[in-house]
Amino acid sequence: MSAVTQPLAPRPAGGPAQSVRDSLVVAKRNLIRMTRIPEVVIFGLIQPIMFVVLFSYVFGGSMNIGGTTDPAVYREFLMAGIFAQTVTFATAGAGAGIADDMHKGLIDRFRSLPMSRGAVLTGRTLADLVQTALTLLVLAIVALLVGWRIHEGLPKALGAFGLLLLLGYAFTWIGALIGLSVRTPEAATSGGLVWLFPVTFISNAFVDSSQMTPWLRHIADWNPFSATVQACRELFGNPGVSDSPAWPMQHAVWASLIWSVLIVVVFRTLSVRKYRNATA
Repeated sequence: MSAVTQPLAPRPAGGPAQSVRDSLVVAKRNLIRMTRIPEVVIFGLIQPIMFVVLFSYVFGGSMNIGGTTDPAVYREFLMAGIFAQTVTFATAGAGAGIADDMHKGLIDRFRSLPMSRGAVLTGRTLADLVQTALTLLVLAIVALLVGWRIHEGLPKALGAFGLLLLLGYAFTWIGALIGLSVRTPEAATSGGLVWLFPVTFISNAFVDSSQMTPWLRHIADWNPFSATVQACRELFGNPGVSDSPAWPMQHAVWASLIWSVLIVVVFRTLSVRKYRNATA
């Protein structure tokens, strides 16, 4: 009597090149899916626009930036923080999307294909990066309409947007790990937002960190989120350049790059390991 063996999933062929191709295929699949659910993209655009309008016109005249409460100054100070908040809040969507794929069994179908295991997660995060870039473009147009301006030229401004997209990409890997660690998309959405609020608000995004108590300012100045906000203000030429002695505030561009790359390396490794264990 012969033993019954379980069929094994085909082994992926090739090496890094195959992994890149597989990731792009998965990314294309997720982008097509986004176009078929346009309300997700629309709601993703509405939220940051609301933040711009509310913070600019409701709080603009009460914030002291550089010794002035001029609303126009605060609007320019604010925008780097709003941009950074927008790209990081995409984390919740990334986590929910991956949790939804796990919940519906789509990942099991991917397992039956000769494809790179990491491509499923990489493709998803790349698709989220494209959606984030579209959101940033629309948000920048709205910011220009409310009075925000670039003062250091287009090349530096493009560099600032590049740092923002890198930060957003890094944070989507945190979302991926959360999505793989929970049972439902709803839990992934909640889990993706709970930690984001202290990260974004205990920072220099909406207020000058010099106005915080010393221990809280120290946390804000070493926050990876704050480093990107500070770097963008420098590259945009916007007010609010900090006089903090903390290294990330004095070398904000380098700090932003280092933090983002470190987050990608750590959380991509953890996410791929979690994915392999979940699908083993």
